[in-house]
Amino acid sequence: MPLVSMTDMLKKAKAEHYAVGQFNINNLEYTQAILQAAETEKSPVILGVSEGAARYIGGFKTVVKMVEGLMEDYKITVPVAIHLDHGSSFEKCKEAVDAGFTSVMIDASHHSFDENVEITSKVVEYAHSKGVSVEAELGTVGGQEDDVVADGVIYADPKECEELVKRTGIDCLAPALGSVHGPYKGEPNLGFKEMEEIGNTTGLPLVLHGGTGIPTKDIQRSISLGTAKINVNTENQIASTKTVREVLAADPKVYDPRKYLGPARETIKETVIGKMREFGSSQKA
Repeated sequence: MPLVSMTDMLKKAKAEHYAVGQFNINNLEYTQAILQAAETEKSPVILGVSEGAARYIGGFKTVVKMVEGLMEDYKITVPVAIHLDHGSSFEKCKEAVDAGFTSVMIDASHHSFDENVEITSKVVEYAHSKGVSVEAELGTVGGQEDDVVADGVIYADPKECEELVKRTGIDCLAPALGSVHGPYKGEPNLGFKEMEEIGNTTGLPLVLHGGTGIPTKDIQRSISLGTAKINVNTENQIASTKTVREVLAADPKVYDPRKYLGPARETIKETVIGKMREFGSSQKA
């Protein structure tokens, strides 16, 4: 099955009240695990790629070829999107689109509102001409993810969200509403009132960044209010690293990377399957 954009899978998810998981890929094993989990669960899936992860893997083109090769070898039948996570500029988004990414996020949330609109509109114009979906962000998601560092959380303004959507033509919106990248310090405090208002006024599928550590009841409530995409990375990183440590601690003589990365891959697969079931996307492909 060829790679697809996020547009149709997120519209379907919003209409049927479930969410599609974006699971970030950090290397070959992550990509294998996430694709295998999606096929096992018959779930649509979004492979998130940060600029830092793309550099680590080799570049945008290498990411696309790796994913396409695995999809062919694994005979993947479910919808798969490759999505640039937190694209830092028009140029980076264009580079990802030209390399074969089927979806991009332009994160111009640290600019003024008008600049955000201007940059996002430019990305939308180019991406849509190539059949690629676009996600944008308003407000500030706390924590750190690769090159993206934010002190504290700034809630998105519902009126600005409505205006951004009208002026740019984006396909989905990530309003910062209390979630953070990385582990939570204490309980998450999501702005459900704002989420409901933004979901109603924009009519677009909403995106929840920092999906690790959010209680299931909050996930379910977010989905009921129009959240159709939930991003997860930290949970897979923590779980797989724990497995690597356990394997090496159990046998210090192990040196073949397949002996510790293989079990880590299985851990990621199990974690992703759990998330797909929690988000309600299993059997929705």
